[in-house]
Order: sequence, then structure tokens, then C-alpha cells
Amino acid sequence: MSVKPEPASALFAGPFALATLSTPDGPEFPALVTADGQALDLRDTFGDDRLTVLDVLDRWDTVLPRLRALASDTGLARTPVTDLRVHAPVAPRQVFQSGANYRQHVIDLHVAHRAPDDDRPESERRAEAAEIMDRRAAEDLPYVFIGLPSAITGPYDDVVLPGWAEQPDWELELAVVIGKPAYQVPVEDAAEYIAGYTIANDLTDRATVFRRDMKAIGTDWLRSKNAPGFTPLGPWIVPAESIANPDDLRVTLKLNGETMQDESTKDMIFKVARMVSYASQTARLLPGDLVLTGSPAGNGMHWGRLLRDGDVMEGTVTGLGRQRTRCVAEGSA
Repeated sequence: MSVKPEPASALFAGPFALATLSTPDGPEFPALVTADGQALDLRDTFGDDRLTVLDVLDRWDTVLPRLRALASDTGLARTPVTDLRVHAPVAPRQVFQSGANYRQHVIDLHVAHRAPDDDRPESERRAEAAEIMDRRAAEDLPYVFIGLPSAITGPYDDVVLPGWAEQPDWELELAVVIGKPAYQVPVEDAAEYIAGYTIANDLTDRATVFRRDMKAIGTDWLRSKNAPGFTPLGPWIVPAESIANPDDLRVTLKLNGETMQDESTKDMIFKVARMVSYASQTARLLPGDLVLTGSPAGNGMHWGRLLRDGDVMEGTVTGLGRQRTRCVAEGSA
């Protein structure tokens, strides 16, 4: 099931954004969407029937001025987004995920993931977590790992909860979209490599995060985070030039209408530029790649309420729009 975006006076910050859309029965196509909800098929504009959003991002520096001009050209034929299906805005080559990057979130998880033989009071365990966060910030070492593009789904698509996932949880995040190849980029130059931003909900099965049979190895991100559809993405890629300060955006997730996460990216331990720079020290970031920047406090483990069949998640990030996904138990979709 796919839910269409609701009409709004402004779908996102700035004059335009990128999207991947389709007619109900047609193929996906890259689109320029204006903030009033009108879509322009970029295949026609660029004269390339095989064009994708990834192709646009591959030429971001040269294409961006043209996109600005297209957004302001009122003579071009457009289609209301509400008449189209919205897919994940880009199919990235690589996905870089971040853990433990919001101070309060990490403290909450540290308390929630108490070892069975840890009988210390919660206040002591919270103090320990805070000390760990302070040390990480001082050492300047973000925690970045690899996700799978195959886990990505659209911003209004159903999310299938696998039968083996005992504790599926939400993690709404600000996602950075890379605009040109980046390798060993200094923090002060990182912004030059960012094409824009979008929304990601990086679902996690808490029961499979840690390998209890192989404690020395630690986390198992393959199983806990990469089931098909575990990363709802989008709806839009909003150009970086339209987001004044990515380190001061509100990240809000509602579950069945009740606010569960509501925090500013100001609570991030490592800011956006640092995350991009850090990932690029080891890997070569490519246009269209995603750098997820971590999730704030308010996950299901904190509330003692995990995802189940029929739940509806609604996620917003300031200036980036809204995604809405329904959870469906495996076998009942």
C-alpha cells in the first residue's frame, strides 16, 4: 500500500526539491518538485528517457543552476504530486549509517540494554553512559557502519515486519545526500560535497543488535537493520542551499498520532560536516550516497513499546517534508 502526500502550502523549504515519482501504472522517473506540489518530469527536460535522480546527482554542480531555472519557469507543463506515486528519492550506491550520535538517545539505550547481571541503579548507569559520551566527543570518533541499499523503501510504503524480528523499533534521522565524490575531506570543506538532505527512518530489531553467541564480535547490523523495507526514505531531496543550518533541525516521529521522538539536531554529538568528513576518511563517498546522522531520544526501547502490525509512523524533519508508513506483519501484507 502507498499513501499519497497530502496537499500543503509548502511541502519543503526552498523553491524546489528532487523526487522519484511514477504514474499509477508507469515507470519511475526523476522529477523536480516545486514547494507548491507541482512536478516536472526531468526525462523530458534533459532529453533522456533513462535518466534517474542518481544521474542528476552525478552531475550536481553543473545541473544545479539549470534546476534553479526550471523551478522558476512557470511556462513548463507540470503535474500535481498528489496525482503521482512517490518513491524513495534516490537509489544510492552506498549507505553509511551512524550509531550513538545523539547524547540523550545513547544514554536511554545504555539503560535499556542493561546486561542481565547488571543490578546497578538506573542513575548510576545513566551517569556511566554520560561519561562515555563525553569521552567519545573528546576523542572525536563518530561511529559509522554500512547499510544496504536494498533495505530502502518509499516514504509512504508499507513496512513489512519480519516474523523473526522480536523487537522492531523506529529511528528517525536526518540523512545527508552526497553531491560529488568525497575522499579524505576535511571537516571545514565537507559542506561542499553535500547535494542536499532527506528523511530516513532507520528501523532496527533490538533483539538482534548484539550477538549473544559471539560477544567479542559485538553488533550484528546486517540482521538488525537491513531487512527489506527497513529504511523508509524521502519523500524529497531538498538542496543544501535551502537548509540554512542542518545542525538545528527538528526531528519528530509520531506513532499512531502520539509524539515519540521530538528533538533538535543540536543534540548530535558529531555534527553533519563531521559525519561526512569522518566517513570519507576511510571510504570514497559517491554522488547519491547517504550518510545517516543518527537518531534522537524517544525510541521504542525507551517507551517500552515496540512496533507491531497496524502501527503508523509519521516522520518529519524541519524543511524536508513528511513521510508516513504503516507497519504490516509478514504474511499479512
